[in-house]
Amino acid sequence: MQALLIVNPRATSTTQGRRDVIARALASSLDLEVVETRYRGHASHVAADAAKRGYGLVITLGGDGTVNETVNGLLRDRGGTQPPRLAVLPGGNANVFTRALGLASDPVDATGELLAALARDSSRPVGLGLAGDRYFCINAGLGLDAEVVRVVEGLRARGRTATPALYLTTTVRHFWFVTDRRHPALTVERPGKPDLPGLYCGIVSNTSPWTYLGRRPVNPSPRASFSTGLDLFGLRKLTTLGTLNAVRQMLPEDGEPPRGRNVASLHDEATFTFRASRPVAFQLDGEYVGERECVTFHAIPNALQVIA
Repeated sequence: MQALLIVNPRATSTTQGRRDVIARALASSLDLEVVETRYRGHASHVAADAAKRGYGLVITLGGDGTVNETVNGLLRDRGGTQPPRLAVLPGGNANVFTRALGLASDPVDATGELLAALARDSSRPVGLGLAGDRYFCINAGLGLDAEVVRVVEGLRARGRTATPALYLTTTVRHFWFVTDRRHPALTVERPGKPDLPGLYCGIVSNTSPWTYLGRRPVNPSPRASFSTGLDLFGLRKLTTLGTLNAVRQMLPEDGEPPRGRNVASLHDEATFTFRASRPVAFQLDGEYVGERECVTFHAIPNALQVIA
């Protein structure tokens, strides 16, 4: 099988030596081409070219951002043709997509699982979310979580390593001193259903968990799944006690979503729109993508075949 391996050399949890080992292992079973990304958005261009050239399989070795770019490249300008199958190997910090697929957290171990799945010709359909004209695999967010992503990206550009501790301290600092906790900006609009106004933040999930705090899953929408529509978690207030209570409810692994009068939640939605009274920070799969005043979300079932 002709396959393309897209490697992010700046991914946080791999080394050049381990990347070489993985490439050699894959090349023993595949007609493999390897491309290292050089700039933000490069994976999208490479994946789109692979789809046009008729590759049967595209593999990523990087974090969730690399997966997001690759997926958008694979699904861009298809002209009705079936995109290549996708396989993912963990190489980033959180690796939420690979964990949601049940793959090993170590990239070498995950490579062995991938080769075994290819030998069995084992794949599964995965639904995606679409925000405007861009697909996402895991989640999207407007408000506080996107503001934190924006700050962390700036720190990473100055040489800081993205760790759970960095995200946690940035979130606490931003909550206390930066984000607007007095004027809610967001309203959720649904066709034929009542609006959900007065939200300070909104997290749209295509799978669960939303992210990880170290090894511990953080689950604002534990029923979210690749095989259902989109889930929504939002907060109507950003008081200290109310927010801490919502976060506390996200940490247990009992499968119950956070509850309370300040919590807004939706499950298995096909489409809805966020409308903001002012520009609001926006992130997709952990990548900051600017500010928005209006974003429409759609669930896209069975969008890709993923080796698993």
